[in-house]
Amino acid sequence: MRRLACAVLASLAFAAVATPSPGAEVTHPRYGTWGYDSTAMDPSVRPGDDFFAYVNGRWDARTTIAADRSRAGVDVDLTDAAESEVRDIAEMLAANPPADPGERKIGDLYAAWMDEAAVEARGTEPLKPWLAHIEAARTREDIGRLFGEIYYAAPFGIGLSPDLDDPTRYVVEIDQAGLGMPARDDYLLAGPKYEAYRKAYRDYIVRIETLAGVSDAPAKADAILALETRMAKSQWAPERTRDVEQIDNPMDMARLRALAPQLDWDAMFAQLGLGTPSKILVSEPSVVTDAGAKLTDTPVETWKAYLVFHFISDHADYLPKAFDDARFDFYGRTLREVPRQQDRWKRGVGLVNGVLGEEVGQIYVAKYYPPQAERQATELVDDLHAAYAERFEKAAWMDEATRKAALEKLAAFDPRLGHPRKWIDYSSLKIDRADLFGDALRAEEFEWRLQLSRYPKPVDRDLWSMNPQDVNAYYDPLTNQITFPAAILQPPYFDPAADPAVNYGGEGATIGHEMGHGFDDQGRHFDGTGRVRDWWTPASAKAFAQRADRLVAQFDAYEPIPGAHINGRLTLGENIGDLGGLEAAYAAWRRYVARHGEPPVIDGLTGDQRFFIAYAASWQGKSREGALRAQLLADPHSPEKYRVNGIVRNVDAWYAAFDIQPGDKLYLPPDQRVRIW
Repeated sequence: MRRLACAVLASLAFAAVATPSPGAEVTHPRYGTWGYDSTAMDPSVRPGDDFFAYVNGRWDARTTIAADRSRAGVDVDLTDAAESEVRDIAEMLAANPPADPGERKIGDLYAAWMDEAAVEARGTEPLKPWLAHIEAARTREDIGRLFGEIYYAAPFGIGLSPDLDDPTRYVVEIDQAGLGMPARDDYLLAGPKYEAYRKAYRDYIVRIETLAGVSDAPAKADAILALETRMAKSQWAPERTRDVEQIDNPMDMARLRALAPQLDWDAMFAQLGLGTPSKILVSEPSVVTDAGAKLTDTPVETWKAYLVFHFISDHADYLPKAFDDARFDFYGRTLREVPRQQDRWKRGVGLVNGVLGEEVGQIYVAKYYPPQAERQATELVDDLHAAYAERFEKAAWMDEATRKAALEKLAAFDPRLGHPRKWIDYSSLKIDRADLFGDALRAEEFEWRLQLSRYPKPVDRDLWSMNPQDVNAYYDPLTNQITFPAAILQPPYFDPAADPAVNYGGEGATIGHEMGHGFDDQGRHFDGTGRVRDWWTPASAKAFAQRADRLVAQFDAYEPIPGAHINGRLTLGENIGDLGGLEAAYAAWRRYVARHGEPPVIDGLTGDQRFFIAYAASWQGKSREGALRAQLLADPHSPEKYRVNGIVRNVDAWYAAFDIQPGDKLYLPPDQRVRIW
């Protein structure tokens, strides 16, 4: 996650929010003497019994989750820091409206959000034309047309995506959508916890509709919940939706019409500005068929109630406090067990990042992203690239044809660090600091028009799916690119002044993780150009599956909450990413050592020990039970503790570094360790 060129903003407004000497060299580690806060460690724990606790035990014991958060951890700390930095930018621009139109939009949107009195004064007035539009629907055809408007909910989503068969161009994509609770299993699982969720969801529907003056809210809530439960039963399980072979279902208009003839696809696409697409990628065909059937067998009045509720709920943040509180009470307090709503300024930062992310990002990069970080990160990426090549050459499960294809894909790999080469132009987006609700709707329309402006043009490989100020990273199989924003290239993940072992074990393993996605159970289905093509031979696929199945079995056995296990199949890709990324990062670290010499022992720890400690420290984190339960249902990532203990026990170098022996709780005999690379 690096940037490629430093953004320059020369306006007086930018000078007003700038801090001294952007890009200044960093000379001292932010944490400890070598880049790790050793007070987090619990030396009473044997590394071989619980490596996560050995590295993070005292941190875990002393850390409470903030009342407005569902989690605590390294990424939360970095997110808090980035939010404060963006707050400084937004508040300055709101208080002193600049001449620059892009910067003025940032200040105006933030000011509109923070003006709670104006929001209260408008009340539910902004809702009226949108709800009246729904109320005017009389037929199932009318409901179908509403499904094709970007502001309203539907049992499926329509968007644009690179073509899986030709990722140089965009195609229309349809996938499952439309549920009010986060996961299909929230509707389907038995037990008191999930029954309580469903009751609370019904109560939330009643509360929202009552606040908006909707008549007969309890009966409508019952009908909405029943409809969404039926929808959930038809939706695909999350582990199935990550299988590219199952979701790669291209079709023409004739086939789409046959799939769900109850829906007027031609009118829907025309309304969205898509014309008559020659190709549509339908991710879950049975869900679309079921949506057509439900349009017919569900009363129009039920669909209208569904659309009204979702429109209000989806925009509750921009309505008076009673709506905002109701939404938080259900989604935050009930589902994720977060006691307190975030301060309004934090959510205002989230809004400007979401609506004007790259406009903010230009300022953020110039202020907070030193060139020194990019130079060192580039060296790290180069070492990881070479390490993966070495690992592929030695991978026992790869036959020569698969090995050759893997090396070709690696050669085409494209890392992107820090920030985009070019920025989104927001000039057509109108922001009015006296009309928050209107700003939100105009932002939705702008985002769709932005997507539409790229269709059917060739795919622009310079586009980013994250902002520079996002603490995150991703691999895009359709472009064979990893993207690491500036905000994640910061301590403790990455510190230009830290011991190199820390950077290779922390950020290096993260970069290695993202690179590894190009070569895992799903990355195998995309070649170096991003086209869907299985470049594994059957023999290599079989040998890999044997290893992968053993990793699935390991993670299936972990039980973070009594009675709730990790889904090893759902998390397989991320677990492979962690394991392969750590293996590759260690090989990259040893390449660094070969160039620069064996590192000294520091605080009684060897370089290899510091490498693995940094890896475990990078997953320092904890969650509330509600958030953890939601993660186990639908998130492809394992909880932090298991991203440490479940991974290192498969890595031979970790055993050697800490002298792990039979009898240690994490010990696995060599023949039971899963080795991917």
